[in-house]
Amino acid sequence: MDSLMRRILIIDDEDDIREVAALSLEATAGWQILTASSGAEGIDIASLEQPDAILMDVMMPGVDGPTTFARMQQTPVIAHIPVLLLTAKVQGVDQRRFAGLGLAGILFKPFDPLTLAEQIATALGWKD
Repeated sequence: MDSLMRRILIIDDEDDIREVAALSLEATAGWQILTASSGAEGIDIASLEQPDAILMDVMMPGVDGPTTFARMQQTPVIAHIPVLLLTAKVQGVDQRRFAGLGLAGILFKPFDPLTLAEQIATALGWKD
């Protein structure tokens, strides 16, 4: 995996998803994990902490992932941070809509905790 200490921000409204993803990334990759339970909180944390990447849920109450991503792109201090969407939706129309947003990638729920870090690293082109 990656020898660098990567910092990943996980934005998801579900506590258990945040916890499983955080534990799996810490255990399998040794990455430092930041978490947020909403898009607005995620933008605040990303602006302050400058993570290496953001893993964000698509479906969240209030402001969803794609809308949060659009706001991030309009925020100069975080617009450069790669964002991966985490979604349970696998319909082609959704994938095409997400593909047009400029995201770094799309990962699917349910994810395999043992390969999540590898999927993120592959999507972002992080090599040893």
